[in-house]
Amino acid sequence: MLLLDGIHDLPLFIAAGLLLNITPGADIALIAARSGAQGFRAGAAAALGVGAGCMLHAAAAALGLSALLAGSATAFDVIRWIGAAYLVWLGISMLRTKSTSGGDSAAVASVPPARFGRVFLQGFLTNALNPKVALFFLAFVPQFIAAGTPHKAQAFLVLGLIFNINGTLVNLGFAWGIAVLRARLAGGSGRCRWTLWLTRGVGALFVALGLRLGLAESPVR
Repeated sequence: MLLLDGIHDLPLFIAAGLLLNITPGADIALIAARSGAQGFRAGAAAALGVGAGCMLHAAAAALGLSALLAGSATAFDVIRWIGAAYLVWLGISMLRTKSTSGGDSAAVASVPPARFGRVFLQGFLTNALNPKVALFFLAFVPQFIAAGTPHKAQAFLVLGLIFNINGTLVNLGFAWGIAVLRARLAGGSGRCRWTLWLTRGVGALFVALGLRLGLAESPVR
């Protein structure tokens, strides 16, 4: 097929990509928190936002912008600090989640419902502001592109799209699973005390990830 010109070992790429997609990280944590707090539609919005951010990295890699980021310590640091600040801010907002008392005196999460557009944006920024995702595309994708092909940019985009579609399907499945668990544990009421700890736990994870990202050394120094 013309679209697959210059691409080799596609089944291996798909398998490796799926393994990477199920690896826990900030994206999965956000999807879990939103699905647990608001149900599948919110989790799906976060998953689609993550997918949009991932596609941005794939397009940037195809256009050579990621190579510029990888070669400039200043550019890498600016993006890294912005991404770290965003993760810490998002984490603190989740840690500030309040609890209320139900009829059985059990603490439940009182998470203000966020509009799906805002949840989508959170997913997008969580992924797009992580410069390590850009470096991942530069390191991983070229292994499946023939060195002599004249269609390297096209191959980058096609592989990025395949990786993104598979990742989005995995994330949507994960969002659905968390939403089903939420409904069962809440007895169909949509409220359950475990969502409070899930949201706060994800908040603590985001703060830790943000601090780790901000304190990490640039790989291009």
